[in-house]
Amino acid sequence: MLNPVPGGTVRPRDRSAIGATMTTMSHTATIGPEAHAAPKAKARNLSLDRARTFLTLVVLLHHAVIPYTHFGHTDPTSWAGFDVIVLATDSFFMAMFFFLSGLFTWPGIARKAPSVFLRDRLLRLGLPFVVAAFTVIPLAYYAIALRHDPALSFASFWWKTVTVGPWPSGPIWFVWVLLAFDLTASLLYRVSAHLVDPGNRISLRGFEQPTVFWLVLAAVSVIVYLPALVYFGTNKWFEFGPFSVQASRILLYFAYFFIGASVGAANFDRGILSPEGQLPKSRWQWVIITLIPYCLMWCMIYVKREILGNPDHLPHWYHVFYGTFFVLFSASILLAILAFFLHSKAPGPNLLDRMQADAYGMFLVHYPIALWIQYALYDYSWPAIVKAAIGFVLTVILSWGLTAALRKIPGASHVL
Repeated sequence: MLNPVPGGTVRPRDRSAIGATMTTMSHTATIGPEAHAAPKAKARNLSLDRARTFLTLVVLLHHAVIPYTHFGHTDPTSWAGFDVIVLATDSFFMAMFFFLSGLFTWPGIARKAPSVFLRDRLLRLGLPFVVAAFTVIPLAYYAIALRHDPALSFASFWWKTVTVGPWPSGPIWFVWVLLAFDLTASLLYRVSAHLVDPGNRISLRGFEQPTVFWLVLAAVSVIVYLPALVYFGTNKWFEFGPFSVQASRILLYFAYFFIGASVGAANFDRGILSPEGQLPKSRWQWVIITLIPYCLMWCMIYVKREILGNPDHLPHWYHVFYGTFFVLFSASILLAILAFFLHSKAPGPNLLDRMQADAYGMFLVHYPIALWIQYALYDYSWPAIVKAAIGFVLTVILSWGLTAALRKIPGASHVL
């Protein structure tokens, strides 16, 4: 889901991760006054491609199991194990997508004229968002509406959605927010191309000391996230038509995006994400580090439900403690996942490699598929694990097949 350059989150040839391209960059430009010519994209980064595609599958898994969680389930059946999954995924995967999207943003801006960069971003992110907001999202939420009004026609539901509302964005909120971040980055680059230099120097230190990078990422996250969490809480969303974003997390997401841009600005192969650095060598240590704040989040959830009585409005001290564990977990699992993909030497092509070109499209089209499968399974008294497994597998297969078919349309491969 990401940026173009490809860029960004996700996608080269000029394709970024969700919404962008992801070519691999490995230039040796120095940070600071000596920086030379604008960097050029080289071969794709197999490790980051796989990480991005893996995250796309995590998104599909997240939406496949949500109805079957024990707390807040919308299906008659549930399983507490899915709460374990959803707490973890919701606490890191979108921030990580923004980080990956940012990696190739700065070089992409450097190589292109402002008008060309804007055109490419609108094509890769703006156009898919508009199309999905008018088609994919209403189709997805129509499955939910039918539960309450089986006689409701899609035409009536669609018209009410786009004229009266509410007009939810579902997971595609990520696309318009990424577009906004890309445009903001472009403006910041015009102010000074060296704004990312401090972050890039931290990345260089991360080659030998990934803990230093982790501490900086966590500290920045605490600074931008905790005040917003205390002020807005967890349930407040900024909404205007299909444009929505969680209020408490918008600055956190931008921090991850900008730090990603700093890491990818120069010296990519000599920084925190070098396969020869200490991060992939210490991968199991990062797994252990990740588990500590994750367990502490569950302790805070216990306090909320069993001691505080699950109140509608939580005290500020609770947000401070929970938010701190949240950002520590998010920063830790980011490095843990990247460490394993950087360490992997498997030449491929494996499943993730085959899926890579279609990952962005799968992200865009999977939501109605997931919701309609859940709608079809609703009345069956099967165990939650069975329903979720069916939903996940079918969502992956159908969204992948649909994306592959759509990409055969002339010109579609430049967008999806």
